[in-house]
Amino acid sequence: MAGRADPWADVDFDEVQDATCLEVDDIKVLFNCFQLFDVKKQDYLLADDIDEVMRAMGFRPSAEELAELIDEIDEDGSGAIEFGEFAQLCAKFLVEDPDPETMRAELKTAFRLFDKAGTGFITMIQFREILAEVDPNLSEEDLDGIISEIDEDGSGTMDFDEFCEMMMTSPDDE
Repeated sequence: MAGRADPWADVDFDEVQDATCLEVDDIKVLFNCFQLFDVKKQDYLLADDIDEVMRAMGFRPSAEELAELIDEIDEDGSGAIEFGEFAQLCAKFLVEDPDPETMRAELKTAFRLFDKAGTGFITMIQFREILAEVDPNLSEEDLDGIISEIDEDGSGTMDFDEFCEMMMTSPDDE
């Protein structure tokens, strides 16, 4: 192995992981695929060729779905899909969101952990303590803001449906 170049030297694994939530081994496989399809060794694939590449990899996006994904990942609009963008595109097919029933069951289990008394709700006092424990860097003002955002109706409690809504809302949805 001495004297051989590191095949992963050009891959910023941390950056790709942050963008895709893929494991390092998955990124390596995608990088190998990318290199196989980059026959001209230009370090990019043309957006026009991505449909063929995706199908060769076993992914079957519709033409509309693929066009939307390319628009989303080809941030500079160049039509040249670099490895990081390619990994993001593939991750859309590799990283699956759990189905709603599974997600709801997992949230129910988590809710029961917090609803220690089995009342069917979590008080905002309990929730405040949980937040402070999870992130000790939150100030009293931060905690007040989070609580007022969650307890919109001012009831002082959060039932399971409100808990689900909070847990399933991403910052992008707000």
